Amino acid sequence: MRITLPHDLDKATVRERLRSRSHEIADHIPGGMAQVETSWSSDDRMEMTVRAMGQDLRGAVELEDKQVVFTVTLPAFLGFMEPIVENAIRAGGHKLIEGPRN
Repeated sequence: MRITLPHDLDKATVRERLRSRSHEIADHIPGGMAQVETSWSSDDRMEMTVRAMGQDLRGAVELEDKQVVFTVTLPAFLGFMEPIVENAIRAGGHKLIEGPRN
């Protein structure tokens, strides 16, 4: 599944926010029992492994000029969870990249 989140920030700002706040990703996963590991394969790509409910889900975050693209591969038997995962990514992703509010 591919989810795009538009933004009005420069890539450097988005990259810094994701790097400094990636430890918060698990907080945005429903159920509260997930473990998330992240690594950066390039300046504009963050790889993720999410461990939840006995499953390892792999994904990536691509930084583009005006959007962030989340790609997550769900096993076929978890296809019914796609809307839940998409909503969590949209809500959590915006919180991670928008930064603190004044």
